[in-house]
Amino acid sequence: MNLADLISHLWTQALGLIAKVVSPDWGSLIGLLPLFLLIGVIGPLVTILALLWMYYFVRRPRTRLSFVEGPRPALLAADGLPIFPVGEPYDVRTGLIYPPGTSQNDAGERLSVTCPMCAIARFADETTCHNCGLVLKVDRRVAVRTLQPAGPPPGGAAAA
Repeated sequence: MNLADLISHLWTQALGLIAKVVSPDWGSLIGLLPLFLLIGVIGPLVTILALLWMYYFVRRPRTRLSFVEGPRPALLAADGLPIFPVGEPYDVRTGLIYPPGTSQNDAGERLSVTCPMCAIARFADETTCHNCGLVLKVDRRVAVRTLQPAGPPPGGAAAA
């Protein structure tokens, strides 16, 4: 096969391709109509529905759980006396720590709070420390209790 026959063959294939684009075979295009319908109509609808479902799944209303936290016992020091956390109400007589925002125990007695600024004890229903003037009014609904690890931090005394 010489060069002229090769160029003639490539030219014929190019003209055949252009002829299919300019004047297509309508029978084969109508046969592809279900594929075009699937790609052009059903595909975008399924995509939009999937995106709407994902949006609802991410933003759906969730049930609000509220944990009613009762009093918990205070940690004991080496001498056996309770250690009360700063800023949380506690009962000295029973050694119980109450949830933030509580001002009375179950018997109706006033609870105490240690001031976080000056470490002076005052009654929990008083919002201002009489020693340093710090205003500390904790609402029971917005108070969050943080959890502390039970043991030493990693790499501390255990590593020695």
